[in-house]
Amino acid sequence: MQCSALRDLRCEGTLARGVSVTERIRVALAQIRPLLGEVSANLDKHLEWIETARAKEAELVVFPELGVTGYQVQDLTLDVARPLHHPQIQRLVRASTNVDVVFSFVEESESHLFYVTAVYASGGEVAGVHRKVYLPTYGMFDEGRYFAHGDGFRTFSTRFGRVGIMICEDAWHPSSPNLLALGGADLVILPSNSPARSVTDSRHFGSQAFWRQLVQTYAQIFGFNLAFVNRTGFEDGVNFFGGSVAVSAAGEFLAEAPKIEEALVFAEFDPSAVRRARYLSAVLRDERPEFVRRELSRLIRRNEEDGL
Repeated sequence: MQCSALRDLRCEGTLARGVSVTERIRVALAQIRPLLGEVSANLDKHLEWIETARAKEAELVVFPELGVTGYQVQDLTLDVARPLHHPQIQRLVRASTNVDVVFSFVEESESHLFYVTAVYASGGEVAGVHRKVYLPTYGMFDEGRYFAHGDGFRTFSTRFGRVGIMICEDAWHPSSPNLLALGGADLVILPSNSPARSVTDSRHFGSQAFWRQLVQTYAQIFGFNLAFVNRTGFEDGVNFFGGSVAVSAAGEFLAEAPKIEEALVFAEFDPSAVRRARYLSAVLRDERPEFVRRELSRLIRRNEEDGL
C-alpha cells in the first residue's frame, strides 16, 4: 500500500480485527478558559476554535470538561442545562461535519436528571455520549449535590477505531480505563477540570505532575492512545492549571499544552502504536473478567453480610 506523505490526505489501513483507521490522527487539544454560566459565549468560542483547528488540518478537536457551561455551575444548573437535542448543542454537533469534535456540557435528561456529559460528534451527528460516572463531592468539589451518576463506560466506533471517554474523576478509579480497554478502546479521551495544587518542581504543579503520571501509566498499561484536555483560567477563586497532554500507547508524550494560559495544541496519534503495545504487553491478553466478576460478587456478599 502506497501512502501520501501529506498529512491532510488520509491513508487507509486495516488492523487485525478489520477496523479501518487512518494512518495518523491529527488531534487538536483545545485548552480553553470557559466563562461560568455564559453558554452563548462559550459556544461561540468552541465554534471559533473548531474552525481554527480544522483550518490547521486537525481531524479531531477535544475540549475540556464542561467547556460549554463552566465548571462550578451549582445553583446555575437549571439555567445552563441543555437536552442533547437543544439547538445550541446541535450547533456544535453540526460543526463536526468536516472535523470530529468532543465537547462537554450539563445535560438535562427527559426525566430532568442532570449529568456532566461529553459528546463525540462526527459527520454532523452524535457518535458517542459519556455521562460522568464518578462525581467528586469532597473538598472544593460538590458535584454529587447537583448531578446524577452516569451508568457505565462504553466504547463506540469512529473513523479512527474504537473510542472511549472518561471525564476527570472517572480516571481516579482504575476500573474505568480497564473497562474501556476491555471494550476495545484504541483511543481514550479525557476531558477534565483539574485545579492547580502545590508546586512539586519548577515545571509542574503537584496536581499536574500527578495527572501526567496517571495518564502515562494508563496508556502504557492498557495500550491505548490518550488525549487529556484540561481547562485553564480562574473560576470563583479557583485556578485551573491547563497542562493538557497527548500520550501514545507506548507512554510517549506527543504534545503538551502550557500551564495557566489558553492554547490550541496539536498532536499526531499513530493507531499502529496500539497494535504494537498490545503485542508487547500481556495485560489485556491475560485479563480475567469472569474472575474479577466472581471476586467482586464475593466481596459484595461479604460486605452485605457484615453490614458494610
